[in-house]
Amino acid sequence: MRLLVLGGTEFVGRAVVEAALGRGWEVTVFHRGRHAPPPGVRSLHGDRTAPDGLTALADGAWDAVVDTWSAAPRAVRDAARLLRGRASRYVYVSSCSVYAWAPPAGYTEEAALVDGASADAEQTDYARDKRGAELAVLDAFGADRSVLARSGLILGPYENIGRLPWWLTRVARGGPVLAPGPRDLPVRFIDVRDLAAWVLRALEREVSGPYNLVSPQGHATMGTLLDACAAATGAPAELRWTEPGTVLGAGVEPWTQLPVWTPPGSDLHDALHGADVSRALATGLSCRPVGATVADTWSWLEGIGGTAPRRPDRPPVGLDPETEAKVLAADGSAPAKA
Repeated sequence: MRLLVLGGTEFVGRAVVEAALGRGWEVTVFHRGRHAPPPGVRSLHGDRTAPDGLTALADGAWDAVVDTWSAAPRAVRDAARLLRGRASRYVYVSSCSVYAWAPPAGYTEEAALVDGASADAEQTDYARDKRGAELAVLDAFGADRSVLARSGLILGPYENIGRLPWWLTRVARGGPVLAPGPRDLPVRFIDVRDLAAWVLRALEREVSGPYNLVSPQGHATMGTLLDACAAATGAPAELRWTEPGTVLGAGVEPWTQLPVWTPPGSDLHDALHGADVSRALATGLSCRPVGATVADTWSWLEGIGGTAPRRPDRPPVGLDPETEAKVLAADGSAPAKA
């Protein structure tokens, strides 16, 4: 299989490249040259946002393209139009954010989509950018030659957003840790390597259309996630499980200041953890245990010196120690040693 990955040097793109190389595929990576791709690929350099930025892709043919772009949809439009006669299939790594807010519990790929998206747009907001890029792929490759991989929360090695790395470094620091409850709050995510494996299987099987991609119901909870962080780091941390009302009452922002966590019963929690993934499971989606994702992310993080890379276009995540201490002091909850 001849695979072209647009990106391919960070997080999702890198995971796809490594998985394809592991299958013995011939991989070409088109990137800006800011980060080194995995060894064994053919590199083409260019900047999709610049005039004539796709010149390096003027020649060549591939069996499939994988694209992870998340900014102006017009960049996906231009690439897809350029490649439609020289590639058989196009996989776009999209997001469950493309569904109209707030999607109903158990929403499928047939749920209503966000309004106002355009394949010709400049960068606007994340949901419309992702949907606009989907429209660009559909316009160039048609529904029968395109795959829209609508991922949920993505975690794992090479994460450049900072969510799981923040929890790992916080737990590794030890002491009382603000653990937002309830402990059995469902958490659904997809390991970046499981996402990559599904993408490649989708290409092999020549499936098409949109797919929600996140772990099935019951995969993990906040408790199993934070327990796995403690086990991976070996730190003497005390998980202080704190009621959602106490956390919110202190002005702590879900998802950003306490990564991954969203209050139970909120629209945000239902949207992030409510997708129906039966279509993806029927086409080979397999999700490794939460402990494996956490342990492997910690090993990677230690291997690069303990500081995870962070995308400059994304805001920092995590709670500062002073605020955490104030919430714990006000709550007075009993510690649960991890």
